[in-house]
Amino acid sequence: MRIIHILNHVQEIGNGIVNVAVDIACLQAKNGHDVAVISGGGEYETLLYKFGVKHYEIDQSRNPNNIIKAAVAYRKIVQQFQPDIVHAHMMTGIVLASILRLKNRYALISTVHNEFQRSSLLMGLADRVIAVSQAVKTSMVQRGIPENKLRVVRNGTLGSPRTRKISDYQPLNLQRPAIATVAGMYTRKGITELIAAFEQIAPEFPEGHLYLVGNGPDREMFAAQAQATSVSNRIHFEGFQPEPQCYLLACDIFVLASHRDPCPLVLSEAREAGVAIVATEVDGIPEALDNGEAGILVPAKDSQALAGELVKLLSKPDTLQEWKYRAKQNLDWLNIARVHEETLAVYRELV
Repeated sequence: MRIIHILNHVQEIGNGIVNVAVDIACLQAKNGHDVAVISGGGEYETLLYKFGVKHYEIDQSRNPNNIIKAAVAYRKIVQQFQPDIVHAHMMTGIVLASILRLKNRYALISTVHNEFQRSSLLMGLADRVIAVSQAVKTSMVQRGIPENKLRVVRNGTLGSPRTRKISDYQPLNLQRPAIATVAGMYTRKGITELIAAFEQIAPEFPEGHLYLVGNGPDREMFAAQAQATSVSNRIHFEGFQPEPQCYLLACDIFVLASHRDPCPLVLSEAREAGVAIVATEVDGIPEALDNGEAGILVPAKDSQALAGELVKLLSKPDTLQEWKYRAKQNLDWLNIARVHEETLAVYRELV
């Protein structure tokens, strides 16, 4: 098959949408398909080239001049590449690919990640809409996307061409017991509640430290919140880290306190690292944790409940070890090879 993926960029900044698209593009090329990526460019261009994926740079910034230029450039690329499949991963891409396919015969696929965004309904313009969890599919049906268009391909990242084997990473020397999250610094990621929960438990565990790995627009707000606590010297803002596995291998508890999260890739990485996991019971998170078999689920926006589970784990070493063990069970389905095969199966419905 001849396949084009459209993204806003291919930057290495921890964007799960980009990471999934880069993974499957590389595996598709590795398995003999002709694959191209259209994006605004970024660090992953080198990896794409290594796997034989062509990259076409188009600035898709949302202003009238750029959109017109992008449309002209896109039409030229399609006429040259002659794709069987165009797979759009972001909103601008689905609009371009939908409007400009009138004279080009290709099947159009979209992947819905953040279905809680109002604009995600545009992804329904595709012939098939891939939802990254059953929860996302259910939400999209409720919002009016025909169920017969939707296919569930759950996220997984183990074995990714972007990363090394877990055994090749060296854990950092964190101050322990260490609690960590790897997340964009956005309010919806529940960083406020995580800091509040740590502040509650900190007096009971005076050696404990909290590590916040990631960047984002709300970082300064979280930093101010942390500074206002009495334990600010034990809350560490680590910024974006290209190899978060070094933190996951070193910490005792991984927390994902999201208010909304379709099917976060970091949970598969945390499970592979064998860290005890506490996460919120929202969207695709329970599915990524085998419905609570591989991690403890708590209500979203509830720092008291989160603090309670952290206390249980830190005060009972046997319980902590049990949840570390449970995180590593049933990992096969989280492999990127499964995501690759299921994505191709969706393509074959239309080609």
